[in-house]
Amino acid sequence: MVSRDLNNLIHRLSEIKDLGWIENKRYGNQGGVGNTLEDLLEISENNLQLPDFGEWEIKSQRAETSSLLTLFHSEPKPRNARFVPKILLPKYGWPHQEAGTTYPDYEMSFRQTISASSYSDRGFTVGVDRENEKIFITFDSGKIASHHDHWKNSVADRIGLSELNPIPFWDFHDIESKISAKLKNTLYVKATTKRENGIEYYHYEHFEVYTGLDIDNFVSLVEEGQVYIDFDARTGHNHGTKFRVRPAYKNRLYNEQLEI
Repeated sequence: MVSRDLNNLIHRLSEIKDLGWIENKRYGNQGGVGNTLEDLLEISENNLQLPDFGEWEIKSQRAETSSLLTLFHSEPKPRNARFVPKILLPKYGWPHQEAGTTYPDYEMSFRQTISASSYSDRGFTVGVDRENEKIFITFDSGKIASHHDHWKNSVADRIGLSELNPIPFWDFHDIESKISAKLKNTLYVKATTKRENGIEYYHYEHFEVYTGLDIDNFVSLVEEGQVYIDFDARTGHNHGTKFRVRPAYKNRLYNEQLEI
């Protein structure tokens, strides 16, 4: 059994760094940076909400990207309502861009990346209720952009234009349990990338270690609009609801940063 403490993890990553450029063997996989690193660390893929390497969660990104960093997946409450596939998708969804080609003619989509800083052009935003310790989603048809008038009319026909009912939410306790189990100690890896003869290569060379992810820090970043909620569902499959953060703000989630 390979030792899974931090010193061993850092040693393994140092060895990987010394390998230089490493070919992406996960062709066509958008998650190639993370999947290739998992292969090198001999971490098997799974959907468990547990750290990757002993007590440590490993997050990786391309060094040149400014894309949002996924923290965890979590479906909103009330869970028995199955809010995304049963309400958001059929009542507020729109035709999938590949309906009739890749997917059946009736394929619908509900893809929204929203935050508390503003309303999306389809009228959705994120709210925080500190008194009742909830993060929630709200809808205001008055905030829908004019270029979505056709969709707005279809929503009016399907369910009406009033507020969401029930209001989908996540309570602080559930989020704290999730981040304590999976993200309390996190190592972020950045990989420089290059492409030669159609093949992508990675050089894993920058590592950041953070400990003590704090629920108060998390909620504050949600209120500021730096943590996003990302819905990604279509009729045939719900890819899961994600909480994501801007990379530049991830250090504010934690109480301590360690130097490697």
